[in-house]
Amino acid sequence: MARHLAAARAHHFPAVPGGLLLTVCAVLAGAGAAVPGRAMAATRAGRPAAADFATLASAAVATLEREYYTGAGTWNMCVPAGCRVKNSDWGADSLTYTLYLHWALTRDRRVVPIARTLTGTAPQYGARPGSWSDVPMWNSIADVRDYQMTGSPGALHKAEAAFASVASAGRDAFAAGACPAIDYQQRGGGTDHLKTLETDSNYVKAAILLYQQTGRHGYLTMARAKYAAARRYFLSRGVPLYTVYVFDNGRRCSALRARYFASVNGNMIWNGAELAAVTKDQDYLAEAIATARAVRRYLSDAAGVFADLQAENDVVEPLVEAMYLLATSDDQAFARDWLLRSAAAAAGDVTSRGTYGRFFDGPPPTAPVTAWQVNGGLSLMIAAAALDPTGAGAARALWHRAVFVRDGKWLPARGGAVRIRFTGRAIAIIGTLGEHCCQTGHATVSIDGRPLTDRTGIWQDESSAGRSIPGAILFAWRWPGPGTHTITVGPARYNPKEGGTFFHMTGYELVR
Repeated sequence: MARHLAAARAHHFPAVPGGLLLTVCAVLAGAGAAVPGRAMAATRAGRPAAADFATLASAAVATLEREYYTGAGTWNMCVPAGCRVKNSDWGADSLTYTLYLHWALTRDRRVVPIARTLTGTAPQYGARPGSWSDVPMWNSIADVRDYQMTGSPGALHKAEAAFASVASAGRDAFAAGACPAIDYQQRGGGTDHLKTLETDSNYVKAAILLYQQTGRHGYLTMARAKYAAARRYFLSRGVPLYTVYVFDNGRRCSALRARYFASVNGNMIWNGAELAAVTKDQDYLAEAIATARAVRRYLSDAAGVFADLQAENDVVEPLVEAMYLLATSDDQAFARDWLLRSAAAAAGDVTSRGTYGRFFDGPPPTAPVTAWQVNGGLSLMIAAAALDPTGAGAARALWHRAVFVRDGKWLPARGGAVRIRFTGRAIAIIGTLGEHCCQTGHATVSIDGRPLTDRTGIWQDESSAGRSIPGAILFAWRWPGPGTHTITVGPARYNPKEGGTFFHMTGYELVR
């Protein structure tokens, strides 16, 4: 039964054609560590080198396995190394998801030993709930993915235990407050009384995966109930996107408006598509498609490429995975276009080490690239190669023409604004990520007098890596052609998660 359920939606991740798989394997086997540097675009000092999506995908896998994987069942949290190594929580888990995506599309048996080692180091949860609710849910999905790659009963056992540590914790832990149908992020609400869709969207996804692997209908029942609760409390009015944060002080639940994480919106798209498949209720699929279309329409820059504004506390792989699901299993051409358009842009975002920044339309980063940032570009190339291996993945000769404008500006804590006026077709604002490490301090952003749909703006002081990263790209935007524009960075209203106002730039890269 379990294997039948696992195979029921196998067409979501069709194997890459044999010729492409042989090409990928040959590149990985014979090119050594030089693959990323040879196949990728040069850094902004030189001209980019052309590469199709198949080559970019093979290099992405090499970067994942040789730069981020430590060889000992853990992931480097940044490259070049200098951050923690771990195999838990969303940064590390996003790399496991990316490894799984590659395996699902190619059935590359050489990644199975990595998955086995990751299974061995994954946390083992007990009956007592921990301090956080989102961490075990991220981990549960990673454990299922390890199980799918390895068939190890130990991986499935860990996945179920991680899920149960939250789902069975009771009202004294996470399912409390004025809206107990959604979970506190910290046990008892912590000090900020925050409930995050990072917990609940992953809860739904983990429950669906566990249902598919075990055949136990209790998991499906829990998935449907939590999905309904997530839509009730996190879905925005007027646009079918999910904000990520709700504050529950025990008397009232208030959503923090328009914080549109790629991870949670990707999860909810995937959840809707999968629930439609297993229940035959097509309303779920309609909801998934509506959110995916809203991602394309509202969360892109002026050139139509996805813009990830969420500092460093978001991961994009779940959104890539969800769009691929819609593009292949549900025949949604717009999702295919979103993936290929983003991949073509990201080909100009890659460094000589094969790492990607979080802004697909931005320049190659020169600062260390964290796991939270890189998973999006790596998974994007893997998906694009499966859709169109010989497609136009050539890095656009755009950012090598950029000039750096030194312009140190601070945003006053009260009143005032920073305005950047320029004529050009692309801009990337540079500063220190986590300058006041490691969370509270953000600012609003408007372009040519219009605020962005995603109201995150620039959340500069958030650094999931737990360190300050100078020379980071804080914001990037591109237009179809040159023009005169003004970016206004303004003060932000205080909230317990993002804090108050902070913004400090050292300058910006400009393409005229």
